[in-house]
Amino acid sequence: MEAPLELIPEPRVAEGIPLLRAPREGEDIVADYAHTGLTLRRHPLAVLRPRLEARGIVTAARLRELPNGATVRTAGLVITRQRPGSAQGVTFVTLEDETGSINLIVWRDVAERQRRALVGSRLMGVAGELQLEGEVLHVIVRRIADLSGWLGALVAPSRDFH
Repeated sequence: MEAPLELIPEPRVAEGIPLLRAPREGEDIVADYAHTGLTLRRHPLAVLRPRLEARGIVTAARLRELPNGATVRTAGLVITRQRPGSAQGVTFVTLEDETGSINLIVWRDVAERQRRALVGSRLMGVAGELQLEGEVLHVIVRRIADLSGWLGALVAPSRDFH
């Protein structure tokens, strides 16, 4: 006579040790951006924030706490670059960090001197003067640094209008 089903033990399956390590947070973010163009995980700059803070680079949120005319250093992923014909050579750039967006004004002379960093950066660092009037905030850019190397393999294309 056969034993009832409830008395038969379940077969044991031995699980092996995974051959691959679990991906690091940054690797997950890079994969998310590669497949969807965004991530539901932390923003890439949140991962880089300790490195940015060590260089005195402040967040978009922190800019709102500083006084008009303050000299600032900030950085973000380049979201858009625009140089409308009606703007007399002024380039407008929008950066994004983990706390919000940052609007930049790049005058023609700065754009000409630092063209490579202006048009080639995926991650742009800038130094300049904070211009804050009411809710409108801009940074008048004096220097531009291409920090794209810090992103590794992260692909975060901007939308450029010239």
